[in-house]
Amino acid sequence: MTTLVLAGHGTRSAMGEETLAGLRDLVRGGRRGTRVEQAFLEISSPSLADVLVEVPGPVVVVPLLLAGGYHVHIDLPEVVATTRPDATVTAPLGPHPLLVAVLARRLAAVGLRAADSVILGAAGSSDPAALADVRAAARLLSVRLSRPVTAAFAGTGAPTVAEALERLRSGPAPRIALASYLLAPGFFQDRLEASGADLVTAPLGVDADLAALVWARFDQACPASVASGAGAGSPVFARPVQAERSGRR
Repeated sequence: MTTLVLAGHGTRSAMGEETLAGLRDLVRGGRRGTRVEQAFLEISSPSLADVLVEVPGPVVVVPLLLAGGYHVHIDLPEVVATTRPDATVTAPLGPHPLLVAVLARRLAAVGLRAADSVILGAAGSSDPAALADVRAAARLLSVRLSRPVTAAFAGTGAPTVAEALERLRSGPAPRIALASYLLAPGFFQDRLEASGADLVTAPLGVDADLAALVWARFDQACPASVASGAGAGSPVFARPVQAERSGRR
């Protein structure tokens, strides 16, 4: 049996840890016949290194990260190489249409209107490829909402959320909505909520589409799980493969 290991960054926020645990439980519920473990690269426990050493059999590591960057390209591969070199590591979660679906629902929940401007607020990175991933997600969201969406960053990256807000304030939109491109509450979510935007969404959090995306990444790395047919290990979420194809158009 292949084990799915969810590899998150880690957080000092108790609410953030609770949210990630809830996502883990939702993923576990998707396939009762597949073992699912949660691990972290730093701050939170258990550590990815400890989990990889203890888990028997084949392993697929799915990064609970929304874009590329240091953790995806350097940190995580180093941990895998030194503790479990036989493990398979998938791509990060984003960009992907399933994430856009969650973002659209979060915006609807805070009362987005047709005339509002939208910013996609991410943590940021010093890696240009990671920033490009966020901008790609903003383009997908722009198509979904039929309006421009500006990618902005609460940490490293340009434009900053403050710069994007200042620029959009000079435009005709009556309000500015800030869509949180974060997985869970914590430091960067606090920054988004303190930004001064008229509307700020909750993080992506515990959502069936997010769990479906995790299984899509797992199935790409472990195609035998798709070919095995119905049964105890078959997926509850039926959309992952189709959604992945739609994101490549």
